Amino acid sequence: MSTHQIDLTHTLNDKIPTWTGRCSFYTKVLADYNPAKVMRYQMNSASGTHMDAPAHFMPDGLTIEAIPIENLIVPLYVIDVTQEAHPDFFLTPNHIAQFEKAHGKIAPNSFVVAYTGWQERWSTPHLYRNVDSEGNGHYPGFSAESAQLLLEREIAGIGIDTLNPDGNNQEYPVHYAILGAGKYIVENLTNLDKVPASGAQVALLPLKIEGAPEAPIRAVALLN
Repeated sequence: MSTHQIDLTHTLNDKIPTWTGRCSFYTKVLADYNPAKVMRYQMNSASGTHMDAPAHFMPDGLTIEAIPIENLIVPLYVIDVTQEAHPDFFLTPNHIAQFEKAHGKIAPNSFVVAYTGWQERWSTPHLYRNVDSEGNGHYPGFSAESAQLLLEREIAGIGIDTLNPDGNNQEYPVHYAILGAGKYIVENLTNLDKVPASGAQVALLPLKIEGAPEAPIRAVALLN
């Protein structure tokens, strides 16, 4: 059986949207084919498509390099809410119930993604960040109740095509719930329109940095 791959990762450069609005990724050429090309990269831990480990919010939580590899190559579920999503939208338990009615119960140790359509704004950073006059971002997220329901499904982690699965909720209940349960979060996914709702696998491979609370990843959907 052949496998088709879909890249779910945004390309890193110095113009990507960031949490703060400031540049988070820099490159410098150290040698220009003398005899080889060598570059230096400087970046924030949350640059581009990246993973939050439990240690991002939990002082005693797992760091990036300690997440078991069997939790990083797992079944993929994509909940499409593009027809409903708006800047202050939250995915609810009802959305999950409707999804499971159509596609079956979400399996343990799987990766569940909210596909909101926000990925289309990536190339226009001010629209992707969508910050109001008080500096607060507005983009779709998960509700706290939906995070709790997914934890009951014993998922490996959640993902979304925005900067933050908590959306405009400045108390970060989704981060605290998911990371507090020893699971992970992936932010700034893309190409979610190219993968099925269920039936695929996903490989989520972060840079293996010792003690890291977050790290950029290469996320790839694997379709049979």
